[in-house]
Amino acid sequence: MSKPKALMCWSSGKDAAWALHVARLRNDVQFVGLLTTITETYGRVSMHGVREEILEAQAESVGLPITKVYIPSPCPNELYEDKMRATLGAALSRGVTRAVFGDLYLEDIREYRTAQLARVGMQPVFPLWGMPTRKLAAEMIASGLRARLTCLDSRKVPAELAGAEFGNQLLARLPAGVDPCGENGEFHSCCLDGPMFGKPVRVEVGDVEERDGFVFTDLKLIGAAETCEA
Repeated sequence: MSKPKALMCWSSGKDAAWALHVARLRNDVQFVGLLTTITETYGRVSMHGVREEILEAQAESVGLPITKVYIPSPCPNELYEDKMRATLGAALSRGVTRAVFGDLYLEDIREYRTAQLARVGMQPVFPLWGMPTRKLAAEMIASGLRARLTCLDSRKVPAELAGAEFGNQLLARLPAGVDPCGENGEFHSCCLDGPMFGKPVRVEVGDVEERDGFVFTDLKLIGAAETCEA
């Protein structure tokens, strides 16, 4: 019996990367691509602030094509849902029936994703759901996964951690109450290496900028031409 075809909902961060890795180990879906939302105003992965050339290098390394959904900033939720529904509907017409997410424990997010997928006749898969996040973070780090913080909420995480590498030193510096995986939006990351990648994505840390209470760290692909503003 053939496995259902799936898209990996790829934020560029460590949780999406680890979910791809775990789902591949389970081998119960056939991945046919990544699905990523791009904020066209900045030419970056939405909320994570990752440049498109880094996203493309990630896709090459994991061996999957990317479907990009471009949204404005700000983006009304109705417009976001319309664009996603159209993209997922097109995928369904090609035989894709699953969407895989890196969500960990937020029930409202899970319910929202499930409801939105049901509208187009698809089902969600949550490979990491319910895993204790401190144990999960330690497992990621021990595996050789490498990631850097690209966005943090300065109301919850010290701004000096902007651009820090996701590792044991970072976990030790997080304030009490901050989820080790940033599941409550405390921080977002860009995954650069790990068991899901064929080769590392090499970057250099660029400028740090604060917008609306969030601190963004620009990562630049080593060897890439400059294509957008930092």
